[in-house]
Amino acid sequence: MNRVMKRGYLFLLGWMLSISILSAQKSSFRYSGQLSGWGLYAPDYASDVWLGGRYLPQFNGQYRLDENRLFDVEISANLFGDMSLRFDEDRMTGDIKPYRAWARYSTSQLEIRAGLQKINFGSAMMFRPLMWFDKMDPRDPLQLTDGMWAGLLRYYFLNNANLWFWVLMGNKDIKGWESVPTNRKQPEAGGRFQWPVSQGEMAVSYHFRPVDFGASSAYSSLLSDRSVAEHRIGFDTKLNLTVGLWLEASWTHLAKDAGIMTNQTLITLGTDYTFPWGNGLTATLEQVVFDGSRQAFSFDNTATFSGLSLSYPIGIFDNLQGMVYVDWANHEAYNFLNWQRQYNSLTFYLMAYWNPARFSIPGMTSADNRFMGKGMQLMVVWNH
Repeated sequence: MNRVMKRGYLFLLGWMLSISILSAQKSSFRYSGQLSGWGLYAPDYASDVWLGGRYLPQFNGQYRLDENRLFDVEISANLFGDMSLRFDEDRMTGDIKPYRAWARYSTSQLEIRAGLQKINFGSAMMFRPLMWFDKMDPRDPLQLTDGMWAGLLRYYFLNNANLWFWVLMGNKDIKGWESVPTNRKQPEAGGRFQWPVSQGEMAVSYHFRPVDFGASSAYSSLLSDRSVAEHRIGFDTKLNLTVGLWLEASWTHLAKDAGIMTNQTLITLGTDYTFPWGNGLTATLEQVVFDGSRQAFSFDNTATFSGLSLSYPIGIFDNLQGMVYVDWANHEAYNFLNWQRQYNSLTFYLMAYWNPARFSIPGMTSADNRFMGKGMQLMVVWNH
């Protein structure tokens, strides 16, 4: 049985088991899905035309234990494929994998969730130092990201403060800002405390993971250790004044010397405001500083980026958004334009971009990034 068949079989088995359990309890169910298809023209690629599609079927079921206690589950899959076209050969790829698969017990103040889930937090929008567990691209209109196998506990205090604890294990893919994989045989763990302040909120976060340098051929020359302790400390705050203001920062420290990877610091300062022009022009501006150094907070190996996002609703059904990133060190600009039109459950996106052929933005350097170079993409999305 190949890998795709195994994944499909396990997903179907889990789905049927959840339905059987919850049906016995006379619970409520909901089936939904998202079907998307796209065509991409990118002359800077060897295969300059791409066609693709994706379907995310989703099942939600819940059983209310009493007025204040609820048990619910969510199971969804990611079925996708694409085809690159060129004059001498065509190439097709595709896969089926679980997208979300979690169960949750919740009360009015407590939530315990376990399984394949999305974990994200922070106040930044374009450059996110606290992008520890996801890889959401702010230019992606669907905001898709793979989930993490984890257990998550959240407690909500009566004054709107909240406390998080999480444990992750068995995640093989690199996530967030990571460049070296995690030792899959050892758990990751962390927590977060968020509390209200005047005109906003503030939070501190911490995460520990065992880094496996031996599993990465690109970095094994720095360290060959299969388990090096990595500590992350995060801070973020957001204030709603005349304008929105936020600060988000993260410091990552390795317990052993790995050159410029020993200490990594990211700091983002941002603001947004909606100008009362026409239907309302929303402007978002962020500035990020990234440093990787042997000594903590030495800032002797920095990169600085600015981001500007403008969003304007054109009538009831249309919205126009433009984004510009500026790399000050390399004197390069990343440009993105997105027109969106909404028809009930059907949405059209027409995107155009003009970017450098190679990305130097931290966290967006993947060779699979389809926004490299210049190109246009038409996407149609049906939510049901």
